[in-house]
Amino acid sequence: MPLAISLRSSLIRWPPSLLFSVTHGARRANQHIYCPSLRHNFKHLNPSTNSFPLCTTSADKRSKKARRETPENLLRHQLDLCSKHGDVSEALRLYDSARAGSIPLSLHQYNVLLYLCSHPSATSSDAERALDIFRQMSIDGITPNEATFTTLIRLAAARGDPDLAFQFIKTMSSAGITPRLRSYGPALFGFCNKGDVKKAHQLEFHMVEAEVAAEELELAALFRLNSQLGRGEDVYRLLHRMRTELRNVSETTAELIEAWFQTEPAARFGFQEWDVDKVNEGVSKGGGGWHGQGWLGKGPWSVGRSEMDKEGVCRRCGDRMICIDIDPVETEVFARSLAQLASKKEVKADFAGFQAWLDRYGPFDAVIDGANVGLNNQHKFSFSQLNYIVNGLRQMSSSEKLPLVVLHCSRVRGGPADNPNNKRLLESWRRAGALYATPPGSNDDCKMNTL
Repeated sequence: MPLAISLRSSLIRWPPSLLFSVTHGARRANQHIYCPSLRHNFKHLNPSTNSFPLCTTSADKRSKKARRETPENLLRHQLDLCSKHGDVSEALRLYDSARAGSIPLSLHQYNVLLYLCSHPSATSSDAERALDIFRQMSIDGITPNEATFTTLIRLAAARGDPDLAFQFIKTMSSAGITPRLRSYGPALFGFCNKGDVKKAHQLEFHMVEAEVAAEELELAALFRLNSQLGRGEDVYRLLHRMRTELRNVSETTAELIEAWFQTEPAARFGFQEWDVDKVNEGVSKGGGGWHGQGWLGKGPWSVGRSEMDKEGVCRRCGDRMICIDIDPVETEVFARSLAQLASKKEVKADFAGFQAWLDRYGPFDAVIDGANVGLNNQHKFSFSQLNYIVNGLRQMSSSEKLPLVVLHCSRVRGGPADNPNNKRLLESWRRAGALYATPPGSNDDCKMNTL
């Protein structure tokens, strides 16, 4: 006789052929399902529910197939294929067919259509269709996203209409969508190519207000435009934007800069008299030798490439280069950002206590991550190795002040810290206000990063 097992209201019959049938109440379902993994299913029988997973029926398969074959899903699939193959004309035909059949389009489908209309194979009439599609998108109540606007901006720029591209940027900003660099680039290059310096700078300042950092391509385009127009003040401003935001430039940009200094307008700009005290003050506050007082001196520039020797002296002019320091404003912003990050990762009271301790004993000329130094090339923590670095940094300091040693509290008691010599060493650092032991549960790296 076949084995029968009652599962809730179902009855599973297990004949030798490994066929089982499902009965529900007194009526038997008119179908048999072959299930070679039946024994495996019994292993996963849930005692609390007396049930185990059954095979998917053909009815479920029909349901899934029906969902896949809805007009909306078929349209999505076909548009994705058009996007894959760059088939603009077929995508527009599908769009027209969907409109005629009252098939609703999603944000994704609208974005695919707009993207294809900006494809290199698209024609000018396709670009016009894109604007109509965007208007229909608004009529349908579909809220555009950043990708939507970026595609429209590229389309407008490709049509030679940077004004429209800029208008799209303003629209997305007013809609609460933050533009990205890729949103600004096409419009900026469009204004620069047209020689419209006024609108190019309006767009530049819009980027600054949106806190979107320009990269070398954008700054070089603005520099080239102002250099060609002989706008020395903006050339000066952009040079120092490059100094702070790029630090180094490509060969192409270097050639642009060289070309500017060889022009007549470059020789014409500059002061013949200046306030030496203001220049010195600017150098000390600005960092990196930048004084911010504009062009000093007038006349032809001596332009040439050179190399630095090991001491940082220019082999061409004989002047020594100085270190580039971040200016006070950047320093303050950097310190606040690190403090905020540390406060999120640390117990707030612990970090506040560390700041109070630092105000009392600081500032320090140097800071040592004690664990990294004490364990460098060691299997066990070495206080003698740490002390060697501490003494070396103290000798290098003009004030001969001890550097700050940051150690987790587990390093200052127990184990090697209980050695009498190490105890005396730790106590001498404590008395000098040069040792900070982070409390339990606190991350010493967070303290290091904020110093």
